[in-house]
Amino acid sequence: MAKIKQIISISLLLLTFSANAQNLRLGAERLDAYLPLIEYKKVGVVGNQTSMIGNTHLVDSLLSLRIDVVKVFSPEHGFRGKADAGAKIEDGIDSKTGLHIISLYGKNKKPYPEQLEGIDVLIFDIQDVGARFYTYISTLHYIMEAAAENNIKVIILDRPNPNSHYVDGPIREKGFESFIGMHPVPIVHGMSIGEYAKMVNGEHWIASNCHLTIIEMENYTHNMSYDPLIKPSPNLPNAKAINLYPSLCLFEGTTISIGRGTDYPFQHFGAPYLESSYSFTPRSGEGSKYPKHENKICFGTDLRFQDEYLSAIYLKWIIEAYKQSDEKENFFNNFFDKLAGTDKLRKQIIAEKTQKEIKESWQEDLEEFKKIREKYLIY
Repeated sequence: MAKIKQIISISLLLLTFSANAQNLRLGAERLDAYLPLIEYKKVGVVGNQTSMIGNTHLVDSLLSLRIDVVKVFSPEHGFRGKADAGAKIEDGIDSKTGLHIISLYGKNKKPYPEQLEGIDVLIFDIQDVGARFYTYISTLHYIMEAAAENNIKVIILDRPNPNSHYVDGPIREKGFESFIGMHPVPIVHGMSIGEYAKMVNGEHWIASNCHLTIIEMENYTHNMSYDPLIKPSPNLPNAKAINLYPSLCLFEGTTISIGRGTDYPFQHFGAPYLESSYSFTPRSGEGSKYPKHENKICFGTDLRFQDEYLSAIYLKWIIEAYKQSDEKENFFNNFFDKLAGTDKLRKQIIAEKTQKEIKESWQEDLEEFKKIREKYLIY
């Protein structure tokens, strides 16, 4: 234990050089809080490219501290975070550490019992962006469920939610469950990953409660502006894209491109049939091998330089795009209702409801959700 304390003090000293102006201290940086919990334990890490302590990956940091990391589990986009959205990811070996990597976005989204054999504790450290259809919270669900079934403890190293400053969107309804809609929450839930994990337990969304420890952040509030230093997935390269994501991702269920295959994904949108002086052409590349409207000129709207920082889901873009569509019967695809978590939003847009009318229809359910959410807030 004395040696661990010495290592902790050195590590904390090094971390002071990466502290930001707000003195925010992430869960992963609070080594003093969780190293004693994993000393002499066999550890599995659920992480990706965002699982960093300063400039060093969490896995590398733990190994350097002589923690017995035995396996790594990776979510959508893979351990290094370069795979396309929805791409099948295979198991493999991490070239740097030699550790076995188990993909949780391929044939099994939930670890099998044999994959958890010999593990005493799982550490979950992934940067989320606070949207129901961003699949890291679905991976969290399955990790907690598998851990509970196999009597394994889970430690969550909490990180900020860049969209934590508001709660908005339709609640996912029964009958619309999917990997992009595991729970009855709105599109934007306004919770950190640690708070969300508490809700998974508290609302009994898994059969047996997971033995959960949250390593809380220090000096964090829900209204704090936070720009992740590392992009959480290939098509969310910056704070602008992350802020626009909950509104623009609905276009994924339509004939409109949100810029996958360009340098500015989730910062503009368009289609060959829209009328505009602004245009872009999606190309195949890293993070988007088969982009919508590949090699076709898309006319649309550039959002890169808009000053407004969204504090609500903005529907006017998709409403207007539907009105301009020359083949309205083909505008929506089957994916849209899964994204929305309901078929009501699609029907409201088709019925030419205004943004105000649509959002008013959410309010009663949102108020009920906020009451539930309040029970699990840490910050």
